[in-house]
Order: sequence, then C-alpha cells, then structure tokens
Amino acid sequence: MKILFYGTKNYDEQFFQKLLPEYPGISFQFIEANLCPETAPLSSGYEGICAFVNADIGTSVIEILSRCGIRLILMRCAGYNNVDLASAHTHHIKVLRVPGYSPEAVAEHAMALALTANRHTHKAYIKCRENNFALNGLMGVNFYHKTAGIIGTGKIGLAMARICQGFGMRVIAYDLYPDKKLDFLTYVSLDELLSFSDLISLHCPLTEQTHHMIRQETIEKMKDGVILVNTSRGGLIKTSDLIAGIRDHKFFAVGLDVYEEETAFVYEDLSERILQSSTIQRLLSFPNVTITSHQGFFTEEALTNIAETTLQNAQAFMNGEELKNEVTG
Repeated sequence: MKILFYGTKNYDEQFFQKLLPEYPGISFQFIEANLCPETAPLSSGYEGICAFVNADIGTSVIEILSRCGIRLILMRCAGYNNVDLASAHTHHIKVLRVPGYSPEAVAEHAMALALTANRHTHKAYIKCRENNFALNGLMGVNFYHKTAGIIGTGKIGLAMARICQGFGMRVIAYDLYPDKKLDFLTYVSLDELLSFSDLISLHCPLTEQTHHMIRQETIEKMKDGVILVNTSRGGLIKTSDLIAGIRDHKFFAVGLDVYEEETAFVYEDLSERILQSSTIQRLLSFPNVTITSHQGFFTEEALTNIAETTLQNAQAFMNGEELKNEVTG
C-alpha cells in the first residue's frame, strides 16, 4: 500500500522510518509540501495520504483526492476539525486518526505554560542573559491551595487534573459527559468553574458547540486575576475578546500553545517575513502572555506513539480489519 505523506518535517520521517520495517507492504513517500487544493493532485497513484492538524482537508481537497484514487486519509493527530467528514463519507474515503498518543505530553506542557506565564520564567531568562538580576516584573502567585478548573476531562484533561492535584490544588472540572467515578476532582457547571477557578485549562475538542467558548460573556464570569491556558484548539477562544480581557487586567497570566491564526504558519520558520496579521504580535506585546508553537505533543514518546498508531491504522485498512480509530462524524 502506497501512502503519500504531506507536510513532512525531519522528525516525522525519522520516527516513521524507524517503525516502517515492522509493517511490510506499506510504503510512504515523504514530501515537504502540505496538503491543500494545489498539492492534492500529487496524490495520484497512491491509495492513501497522511496529513496533520494544519492541513487543508476541506470539500475541494477531498474531491481532488477522490479523483486521484485516494481511499484512505490517515490523520497523524487526534483532532480532525480540519477534515470535511461528510464529503469524505460521500466519496467513500475512510478517515482514521490517532486518538491518544501521549496525554501526559500535552498536559505537562499545559502546566509548563501555566508556570512560565505565572512566574515569568521566559522574561527572567532574557533579563539574566543581559546581566539584569532585578526582580521587578517577575512577581507570581502560589498554585498551592488554589483552584484549578479543567474544561474537558478526556485523557489529556485528566492528566492535567492529576498534575494540578500534585501541586496541592483543588481540582474542579466541566465536561458534557462527566465521569462521576473519579475521586480526585469535582464536576461543576461551566458557570461555576469560570467563577471559582484560579487556573483554567482548556482540554476539549473544537466543535460548533465549543467554538469561541471563551469569549466576552464567559470571560466576564471569571475571577479577576485568573490564569488561562489553552493547549487544545485555538478556535476555543475568541482572540479579540481575550485581548480585550487582558487589557482590562482580567487575567493574571495567559499561556497559549494554540491560537486562531496558527494554521497558515504553524511549524514554519517565518522569522524573515512580515506576517499579514498582527494578532500574534498583539498577544506577544503583553508582558503576562506566553506563547509556544503548538508543541504540546512534541516529545519522543508522543512521536513514537503517533507513528505506531498511524501505521497500525494503515495496516488494518490494508488487511480489511476492524478500523478501531475511524472517524465517522
């Protein structure tokens, strides 16, 4: 089975090539170009394609893939909000994903963002490099005995909840499908979580229901001086309302690994270009905001799990076996 691998980075090829010998009959062609309407025709002659969260897999792309003979879309990530599932179903293209590659990797990065934004570690490092050892501008708050609010208690959310518990925090959570058997957190309504949390961490998928769940209305319900962290999807937060909240001193600190405008340039080196939008620059201009480049998943363990599960998905499709990680809608 021949699969075209879009948007290849050196680390992608390294981890997939390492495991490929264990899956005879499957071959990958790695290309740097990402998937979009202009590059979709390159899939002609392949049975499947492999794409990531930053690929364009909308209606027009799927129509092209179908004409090229593609029968399988392998998402090497958990999210699939960038895939037109209805169009894929219409064209009889299977969509498989990696539902849980390393919850701890993302959760640990979420806490790292929270700590960095809170204690201004990024600013302290730069100051010390310039021989400035003054402490002004570096004041933080203790997490011990504070309340952590976890929105979304899937595997990543639960991993973050356990980390917060380890910090001596009271953990409350909101989820549409709460697991009442859990004894290390307390489920509350979304309004209660917003009102009582000192730290709010987002760990839910991006859907029509969750799109812009953090907006002016919900920001106003938060405690003054709250710390907000998002390692899930940028579209969960309405950025213009977040910026307004930061300017109004609603937030003590904000840590973002994802943001609304990231799709066009995430994982790319644009240091010599002038970005057409100023949203990222506006966020970076605030002294209490820390931003990273969608790197929550980026650990050796997670990349190994991503490659392994993606190859298992391809093998199951090739052999006509049960597709345990199929996305149907």
